[in-house]
Amino acid sequence: MERVTLRIPKQQIDEVEQMVETGEFPNRSEAIRSAVRDMLNEQDGEHEERSRNRNWAKV
Repeated sequence: MERVTLRIPKQQIDEVEQMVETGEFPNRSEAIRSAVRDMLNEQDGEHEERSRNRNWAKV
C-alpha cells in the first residue's frame, strides 16, 4: 500500500471521526479507502453505462 497525504476540511474529518466512533469504520484510513472505492466503482458503472448506450455504425 502507498501512503497519500491530503488536506481535508475539519468538518469532513469530524464527520469521518464520528463514523469511526460509532463503529461504522475501524479507523479514518479505512473510512477514506472505502470512500475512494465507492467513487471508483461509481465511475466504473457510469463508464459501462455510457459504453452500452453508444450507437456504433455498422459496416
